[in-house]
Amino acid sequence: MADDKNKSQEMKETLDDLDARVSAAREANKPKKARGLNEATAYGIATRLVAELVAGIVVGVLIGWYLDQLFDTKPWLMIIMVMLGAAAGITNVMRASKQLAPEDTNNEDDEK
Repeated sequence: MADDKNKSQEMKETLDDLDARVSAAREANKPKKARGLNEATAYGIATRLVAELVAGIVVGVLIGWYLDQLFDTKPWLMIIMVMLGAAAGITNVMRASKQLAPEDTNNEDDEK
Protein backbone atom coordinates (compact mmCIF):
# COMPACT_ATOMS: atom_id res chain seq x y z
CA MET A 1 0.00 0.00 0.00
CA ALA A 2 2.84 2.37 0.85
CA ASP A 3 4.40 1.48 -2.49
CA ASP A 4 1.19 2.53 -4.30
CA LYS A 5 1.17 5.85 -2.41
CA ASN A 6 4.82 6.49 -3.40
CA LYS A 7 4.04 5.71 -7.05
CA SER A 8 1.00 7.91 -7.01
CA GLN A 9 3.00 10.74 -5.38
CA GLU A 10 5.75 10.36 -8.01
CA MET A 11 3.16 10.40 -10.82
CA LYS A 12 1.60 13.54 -9.38
CA GLU A 13 4.97 15.28 -9.16
CA THR A 14 5.81 14.18 -12.70
CA LEU A 15 2.49 15.47 -14.02
CA ASP A 16 2.91 18.77 -12.15
CA ASP A 17 6.40 19.13 -13.62
CA LEU A 18 5.09 18.32 -17.09
CA ASP A 19 2.26 20.82 -16.66
CA ALA A 20 4.75 23.53 -15.64
CA ARG A 21 6.98 22.79 -18.64
CA VAL A 22 4.03 22.80 -21.06
CA SER A 23 2.80 26.12 -19.63
CA ALA A 24 6.29 27.61 -19.99
CA ALA A 25 6.55 26.36 -23.58
CA ARG A 26 3.13 27.80 -24.46
CA GLU A 27 4.08 31.14 -22.94
CA ALA A 28 7.35 31.19 -24.87
CA ASN A 29 5.57 30.43 -28.15
CA LYS A 30 2.86 33.08 -27.83
CA PRO A 31 2.97 35.66 -30.60
CA LYS A 32 4.92 38.66 -29.50
CA LYS A 33 3.54 42.16 -29.76
CA ALA A 34 4.76 43.66 -33.03
CA ARG A 35 7.18 46.53 -32.75
CA GLY A 36 6.93 49.09 -35.49
CA LEU A 37 5.53 48.39 -38.91
CA ASN A 38 6.14 45.39 -41.07
CA GLU A 39 7.26 45.87 -44.64
CA ALA A 40 3.87 45.35 -46.30
CA THR A 41 2.15 47.78 -43.98
CA ALA A 42 4.86 50.39 -44.42
CA TYR A 43 4.58 50.09 -48.21
CA GLY A 44 0.81 50.52 -48.03
CA ILE A 45 1.13 53.59 -45.83
CA ALA A 46 3.75 55.15 -48.09
CA THR A 47 1.56 54.52 -51.12
CA ARG A 48 -1.42 56.11 -49.40
CA LEU A 49 0.54 59.22 -48.43
CA VAL A 50 1.95 59.65 -51.95
CA ALA A 51 -1.52 59.18 -53.43
CA GLU A 52 -2.90 61.89 -51.11
CA LEU A 53 -0.26 64.35 -52.28
CA VAL A 54 -0.51 63.51 -55.99
CA ALA A 55 -4.31 63.62 -55.91
CA GLY A 56 -4.28 67.16 -54.53
CA ILE A 57 -1.89 68.35 -57.21
CA VAL A 58 -3.77 66.60 -60.05
CA VAL A 59 -7.10 68.04 -58.94
CA GLY A 60 -5.47 71.49 -58.78
CA VAL A 61 -4.09 71.11 -62.31
CA LEU A 62 -7.44 69.95 -63.72
CA ILE A 63 -9.45 72.70 -62.07
CA GLY A 64 -6.86 75.32 -63.04
CA TRP A 65 -6.77 74.16 -66.66
CA TYR A 66 -10.57 74.22 -66.86
CA LEU A 67 -10.80 77.69 -65.34
CA ASP A 68 -8.05 78.96 -67.67
CA GLN A 69 -10.01 77.63 -70.65
CA LEU A 70 -13.21 79.15 -69.34
CA PHE A 71 -11.87 82.62 -68.53
CA ASP A 72 -8.98 82.73 -71.05
CA THR A 73 -6.41 83.55 -68.34
CA LYS A 74 -3.68 81.04 -69.35
CA PRO A 75 -1.57 80.07 -67.25
CA TRP A 76 -2.38 82.12 -64.15
CA LEU A 77 -5.34 80.23 -62.73
CA MET A 78 -3.58 76.93 -63.33
CA ILE A 79 -0.53 78.14 -61.42
CA ILE A 80 -2.70 79.31 -58.53
CA MET A 81 -4.74 76.11 -58.47
CA VAL A 82 -1.61 73.92 -58.58
CA MET A 83 -0.31 75.74 -55.51
CA LEU A 84 -3.67 75.34 -53.75
CA GLY A 85 -3.80 71.67 -54.75
CA ALA A 86 -0.28 71.09 -53.42
CA ALA A 87 -1.22 72.80 -50.16
CA ALA A 88 -4.34 70.65 -49.89
CA GLY A 89 -2.31 67.52 -50.66
CA ILE A 90 0.27 68.36 -48.00
CA THR A 91 -2.53 69.05 -45.51
CA ASN A 92 -4.06 65.65 -46.30
CA VAL A 93 -0.68 63.93 -45.90
CA MET A 94 -0.16 65.59 -42.51
CA ARG A 95 -3.67 64.61 -41.38
CA ALA A 96 -3.22 61.01 -42.54
CA SER A 97 0.20 60.69 -40.91
CA LYS A 98 -1.22 61.92 -37.59
CA GLN A 99 -3.91 59.25 -37.78
CA LEU A 100 -1.28 56.57 -38.42
CA ALA A 101 1.10 57.64 -35.64
CA PRO A 102 1.04 55.47 -32.52
CA GLU A 103 -0.74 57.15 -29.64
CA ASP A 104 1.50 55.86 -26.86
CA THR A 105 4.79 57.39 -27.99
CA ASN A 106 7.27 58.08 -25.24
CA ASN A 107 9.17 61.32 -25.11
CA GLU A 108 12.59 61.56 -23.54
CA ASP A 109 11.16 64.05 -21.05
CA ASP A 110 8.58 61.51 -19.86
CA GLU A 111 11.24 59.04 -18.75
CA LYS A 112 13.03 61.45 -16.44
